[in-house]
Amino acid sequence: MSFKFSAILFLFSLVITGCGEDVEFKLNTPQKIKIDKELKIFVTEINGKTIDSLIFYLDGKKISSKNNITISLKNKVLGVHSLSAQIYYNGTSKRLINNIYFLASQKPTIYTFKVINTFPHNTNAFTQGLEYRNGFLYESTGQKGESSIRKTALKTGEVLQIKELDEKYFGEGITILDSKLYQLTWQAKIGFIYDLESFEQLNTFKYGKSKEGWGLTNNGKELIKSDGTERLWFLDPTTLKEKRFIEAYTNTRKAERLNEIEFIEGKIYANIWQKNTIIIINATNGTIEGVVNLNKLRDKIHKPDASKTYVLNGIAYDRENKRLFVTGKNWDKTFEIELIKK
Repeated sequence: MSFKFSAILFLFSLVITGCGEDVEFKLNTPQKIKIDKELKIFVTEINGKTIDSLIFYLDGKKISSKNNITISLKNKVLGVHSLSAQIYYNGTSKRLINNIYFLASQKPTIYTFKVINTFPHNTNAFTQGLEYRNGFLYESTGQKGESSIRKTALKTGEVLQIKELDEKYFGEGITILDSKLYQLTWQAKIGFIYDLESFEQLNTFKYGKSKEGWGLTNNGKELIKSDGTERLWFLDPTTLKEKRFIEAYTNTRKAERLNEIEFIEGKIYANIWQKNTIIIINATNGTIEGVVNLNKLRDKIHKPDASKTYVLNGIAYDRENKRLFVTGKNWDKTFEIELIKK
């Protein structure tokens, strides 16, 4: 192994010493590694004692019963993974566990933007989610006692239809799949399902392992949910059960506090809470492929109340005409923008 490779990966070891035994095992792995690299794994015993046999597991799944192996990470998802070794020696066994972070292979592309159109937006709307469908914008608003779902006219910002939530709920992200509108709540661990045309509530659903309800979108087959962490959860649209998750990482770090999300041309666009930034995420493995700086867009809105944050928090996409819309909490405008590589 070259010095350069060692410096990048800085091998670390988990040492386990048997009580009353002169046996010290090391599970040698990198702490972080990019997915275009090969992962080298091996176990050593410091005092030269014999290892009878061992089994390596990655996230609980057996990957090898041979020591000193190399595996490809090409099709792995990013984020934290558990690597363990079950070691058999002297009629007994021990388990060693290391956590490894799989990172993106390249840094994200940086984007700026161009404003194509500007439309009015209701300044009373504490925007939590935004969706475009058949010429209209559908919006979810937050704050207890003020939360709602609403249908608005794109060109005028007029609220055409509204359904308010019980004051005990803090409304969060929405998405539209087929003829239903799905809405999250923040910390109540419950979501609502409505008929898209009438806004009649059809059903509710509970969260699983995801911590909270933040953003919601869909890929046509599954709902995709953010929970305020780096994780994006994929839900079965029939049972609303969480099936799996991916984690959003660059080539150096994770992106936490993922909030409003939108599925666009096979990618997940995510706003980061309290940042006027959108990141573009690979929907298969979690790679952050792009970062969009929208600070200058926020400068274009009127901010009369110094107590309000006026942060970006609304992403919608017109798939037919390939138009991207963004707005924010209590913004007086909704913008149609075009992304430009910097």
